[in-house]
Amino acid sequence: MRTKTKPKHNGTEATEFILLGLTSQPELQPVLFTVFLLIYLITLTGNFGMIFLIRFTPRLQTPMYFFLTHLACVDIFYSTNVSPQMLANFLSEKKSISYAGCLTQCFVFVTLLLTEYYMLGAMAYDRYMAICNPLHYSSRMSRPVCICLVTVPYLWGSAVGTMQVTLTSRLSFCGPNTINHFYCADPPLLMLTCSDTSIKQTALFVSAGINLTGSLLIILTSYVFIFITIVRIRSSDGQRKAVSTCGSHLTAVSMFYGSLFCMYLRPANKQSVEQGKIVAVFCIFVSPMLNPFIYSLRNRDVKQALRGVFIRNLSKVEKTSVSTVSH
Repeated sequence: MRTKTKPKHNGTEATEFILLGLTSQPELQPVLFTVFLLIYLITLTGNFGMIFLIRFTPRLQTPMYFFLTHLACVDIFYSTNVSPQMLANFLSEKKSISYAGCLTQCFVFVTLLLTEYYMLGAMAYDRYMAICNPLHYSSRMSRPVCICLVTVPYLWGSAVGTMQVTLTSRLSFCGPNTINHFYCADPPLLMLTCSDTSIKQTALFVSAGINLTGSLLIILTSYVFIFITIVRIRSSDGQRKAVSTCGSHLTAVSMFYGSLFCMYLRPANKQSVEQGKIVAVFCIFVSPMLNPFIYSLRNRDVKQALRGVFIRNLSKVEKTSVSTVSH
């Protein structure tokens, strides 16, 4: 693991950081503001819509949609952790964030990131139980078990986030305070410190590797058993139904983990930071925006629930119109 060379000291500790953002071209700032504001609004609308749809649709009160509700919550906070600050910086000349604000953003980011790792793992385990052990599904995926499966990721994410932020807080930032990113991320932060970063870089790399591979192992193991079970199903309709229940989750997993492997399993240097900006945009903004559509457009139960909501609202509008005309 490479130890960072200490930059020249200026004698003072940084109290704030300047975020360079996605681009330094001022003519692009209003355009980027509009694009990312639209993405953020779609993210909020889609994920809140999914939460309310599941909450008020009786047929969706199952473990699978319980996990999906929490995944939508994580995506909302995950995007909100970065979007407001980024949008404000697009329209301001001084694109700064306080030292405390930077550490807070790092903590929330790591916590939610790891929570999503294992939330996707819990969803894979749920699919395994539903397809491989359907007779015992209700008892083994009871309400207390589901609550435990969503609580552990939150607690583990918070613990790792606290550890990473504690290590960052022990670093001295007495040189340049310009972060070459659009949010406070560990790789560009490590390039600013005048302290030895070997411990922090090792902790970052080991944590990313263990949690990425650990959560992915849970998912892959679940799907190995799922696919073995599907192959043994004699009915083609049964196979098709089993595959359809996993398609949305597999698509979301592929997008999420593909971008994360590109983002974190690389050393902290200038080239990797620039590449990481592009990957981070997909991970932080695009993936949370697409998840509600992936789980709704490829899910029969959700589509039927949406159709039911639309029909009920349409009938209410028609009754209101008829009542208004009659009076």
